[in-house]
Amino acid sequence: MPKCHFCNAEIKPGKGLLYVTNDAKQYWFCSSKCRKSFFMKRNPRKLKWVRKKQKSAK
Repeated sequence: MPKCHFCNAEIKPGKGLLYVTNDAKQYWFCSSKCRKSFFMKRNPRKLKWVRKKQKSAK
């Protein structure tokens, strides 16, 4: 299973968003919220909702 490039959450089959750049790099995102935050160049370590998501996954 791929993991979200932004929040590091596991993505279930058939879910999530795949973004492919011109140089063939693949970025998987679990939600549009993660995708938008990634492109706004936010730091996931500074966001409370990402830390909560990572803590509940453990």
